[in-house]
Amino acid sequence: MYQIDFNQPIHIHFMGIGGISMSGLAEILLKEGFTISGSDIHSSPITDRLEAKGAKIFFQQTADNITSDIDLVVYTAAINFETNEEYKAAISKGIPVMKRATLLGQLMHNYQNAIAVSGTHGKTTTTSMLSHILLAGDTDPTISVGGILDAIGGNIRVGHSDMFITEACEYTNSFLEFFPKISIILNIEEDHMDFFKDIDDIRHSFREFAHKLPDYGYLVLNGQIDNIPYIVEGLSAEYATFGIDNDTDTFTAKNITYDAFGHAGFDYYKKGQYIDHIQLNVNGEHNVRNALAAIAVADRLNLSMDAVKKGLLSFSGAKRRFELKGTCNDFTIVDDYAHHPTEIKATLNACKNYPHEELWCIFQPHTYTRTHAFLDEFAEALSLSDHVIITDIYAAREKDTGLVSSKDIVDKMAAYDVDVHYIKDFEDIEKFILKNCKKNDLLITMGAGNVDSIGDSLINK
Repeated sequence: MYQIDFNQPIHIHFMGIGGISMSGLAEILLKEGFTISGSDIHSSPITDRLEAKGAKIFFQQTADNITSDIDLVVYTAAINFETNEEYKAAISKGIPVMKRATLLGQLMHNYQNAIAVSGTHGKTTTTSMLSHILLAGDTDPTISVGGILDAIGGNIRVGHSDMFITEACEYTNSFLEFFPKISIILNIEEDHMDFFKDIDDIRHSFREFAHKLPDYGYLVLNGQIDNIPYIVEGLSAEYATFGIDNDTDTFTAKNITYDAFGHAGFDYYKKGQYIDHIQLNVNGEHNVRNALAAIAVADRLNLSMDAVKKGLLSFSGAKRRFELKGTCNDFTIVDDYAHHPTEIKATLNACKNYPHEELWCIFQPHTYTRTHAFLDEFAEALSLSDHVIITDIYAAREKDTGLVSSKDIVDKMAAYDVDVHYIKDFEDIEKFILKNCKKNDLLITMGAGNVDSIGDSLINK
């Protein structure tokens, strides 16, 4: 395998450089003196930022982009090796190629405190929470987060300490390329069934991730994860669990309350002993668990409670995570990235503590395989709304095989006492909302595709 010497900068070309994770790596390496080029299908604020920092970016993926001065080509798991012209050109010219996850793993070797946040849900939010705590504690961290975080003005921050934090995604076993010193496992559930065979396959992957830790490492797990002994069996690193109202967990939240805007507060206990009261600036019980995971890592790093409390209170959410967009016709519009039934339930339950009359949800399913795998679960989760509008599936990396459609979710929801509609075109959705959504109602756009554009358009109108 090609090994990068970070003390000897080279020319690296990123295929899909505009992606949230690829762009973060590119920016870190730019500041380390590397020559960076890349390609993407269109320009964006992310590519504009990279170009301003010195990257050369092509907005088409052709063989001509792979020039002889390139030392390494980095790609994501989503590319098609048979048709991608850049990949084929790199191979034909004998230029080394490397997966994004492998590069990120090699980068981790440079940091004594490399922290990886994994789990089926909550990675971006927990990474963001911990980032706020690290910043409040003046640790000068390097941060790579899978969303836009206002505190760092984007998705990346390049620090000058031995502290590095990143998300660790299980899809295609990418996180098994990582070398963290501290790891978080937030939850383990079925997802990415286009890659994994079943839940046992997923659990095995997380077990392997846990065992990537060195002897002196530290693992933080959600105490609700099934069969934790299987995950930690033979683990040489120390581990701790977190949970709600469970004294068997190392880090515990009790007496959860919600303010007028649904923001959670709780009493924080460590090993059964009361430590302090924590106030969050985000909604939902799921974020109490995310906060506990962040607190557990902060405790391991010996950060002060002042830094923990200040950091968590300063975090009001990452972009597209229960993001308050504004108002239209006196109803409130929120956007959320939730695209798995568990995430949808958590977000819609959080809405119960947010002031509103009736709850409207515009849901855009994400990928055909996920939609087909969780039809019943999507219907049940969405039934927590008063009104549901379902639009077409966002294909992402997949092709439509005709096996499933959004209308299948609508059909499943006939079993629930919920007002549900299938509307294909975004403009027609906007017209329907403007006609039917009333004063003091709450509208949430939900999904990992481009459904958030509906809220932006409504507010602009």
